[in-house]
Amino acid sequence: MGDVHFIDGPSTDALSAELFGGKAANLAFMARLGLPVPPAFILPVGLCAAVNADKRKASARLRDLIDRGMGWLEAATGRRFGDRRRPLLVSVRSGAARSMPGMLETVLDVGATEEAVAGLVRLTGNPRFARDCRRRFLEGWAETVLGLDPAPLDRHLADLLGSEGVRSERTLDLRAMDDLAAAALHHVETAGHPVPNRPRDQLEQAVRRVFASWNAPRAVSYRRMNGLDDLEGTAVTVQAMVYGNADSHSAAGVAFSRDPSSGAAEPVIELLFEAQGEDVVSGRRVPADGSALAARLPQVHADLISALARLECAACDVQDVEFTVESGRLWFLQTRAAKRTPRAALRFAVDLVAEGVIDEKEAVARLADLDETALDETVFAAVPADRRTRGLGAAPGVAVGRLAASVEEAQRLAAAGDPVVLVRPDTSTADIDGFAAATAIVTASGGRTSHAALVARQMGRPCVVACEALRFDEHQGRVRGATALSVGDWLSVDGDRGLVFVGRLETAVRRPEAEIAVWHGWKTRRKKKRIEDTSADR
Repeated sequence: MGDVHFIDGPSTDALSAELFGGKAANLAFMARLGLPVPPAFILPVGLCAAVNADKRKASARLRDLIDRGMGWLEAATGRRFGDRRRPLLVSVRSGAARSMPGMLETVLDVGATEEAVAGLVRLTGNPRFARDCRRRFLEGWAETVLGLDPAPLDRHLADLLGSEGVRSERTLDLRAMDDLAAAALHHVETAGHPVPNRPRDQLEQAVRRVFASWNAPRAVSYRRMNGLDDLEGTAVTVQAMVYGNADSHSAAGVAFSRDPSSGAAEPVIELLFEAQGEDVVSGRRVPADGSALAARLPQVHADLISALARLECAACDVQDVEFTVESGRLWFLQTRAAKRTPRAALRFAVDLVAEGVIDEKEAVARLADLDETALDETVFAAVPADRRTRGLGAAPGVAVGRLAASVEEAQRLAAAGDPVVLVRPDTSTADIDGFAAATAIVTASGGRTSHAALVARQMGRPCVVACEALRFDEHQGRVRGATALSVGDWLSVDGDRGLVFVGRLETAVRRPEAEIAVWHGWKTRRKKKRIEDTSADR
């Protein structure tokens, strides 16, 4: 079942993704480069199936590894789990050998007991931040660990924001934070599942829930769709929390070293100030971009840009990076090869060869499975100036289809033979079956780095997010944007420019001929060299 391993700065051992998951392997990679990575311990993939089967020996092994890991983590941070003076809170994250963005569970702020909250107040002098951590922990516990419907808590937050006359929980005061935490605790207790008072019990239950998420329907569907059924399970990373919600000089974000949609050689950065990482990838809020980070925290922005280039050079590939800024200090929580569109994959290969990062042989190998017909870029032949809603282009391409406002409607319309545009207030990765049925995806909130946008790009679905003008009537099945719409109405989606049009637009096709010619030249030279090598061996 394997042993516990540690992430501990530049002295960290290299870790196998097969044994400890891609997340842990990449954390070790960043730590060994000298980038600031919060200390963590890793529970191996080999525990997953045994723990899920609830075998007695596996449970005893799990508890032993957790105890060893937490003892080390407390020593590494100089804090104590759940302490009243210098509390340590942790995140509990999944990590399969291959990336499954958003399909497995994460539990944040574990250890945020009332005693620990008092300790955070002593430690930081910021009672609002401390209560926000408690509120986030309880809400995450309810939804992730217990599987409770978050809708009652979402409605309570909406009502509270309305009564306070504000648009975001970031502007709520301490009293309101306590109100939200109390509502979450009541939500849990009325379901008959009290939150453990001991941080150690919270941690074990959170770890078990992350292991169990391997068998969740959305995770099973994702593995089936992406040919990952041979994976054995997920590892679990238990990591010291860093707080993007600490103050106005804190943030959580995602960055790509190059544009994963178009392939342009420029970083793409999205972040939310005074937020934690799940706020960004959930797609429930519209993030800021790199210019906002540069304006508020110029040194952090410069350090992030430098680190993106360093990671790309070390990995010899375009990177997708998760980061947190805590009170002006930059921390790295993940890096991995970026999911990319076929068009971006070709441009990345051409540019990386030109820059000397990879050679032609490696570029040809990376493009071996690329379908050349997928490089054809479909665009709208003519674009009307009216009857359109603007958002952010999150996955490129255009598509025309009938409006579906739910996964079930998308599947029904697709089964009838019609192309479908799935339109939602926001999307979660639980909507994976709706993504598969749709030809395009549109959301009112979210950003280009949300899990939903990553999956849309991977599946080749045009996607537009942050269409804030959209308004939804879930009961009537109606959507209002440029005009009132109903289920089954035709929409035209431009994922490059972030536009959604009412009606059916005519399309045309373009091809990236210059990049294709370079690619064909590589393949011709590789073929010629193989022939020459064969002749020389005779």
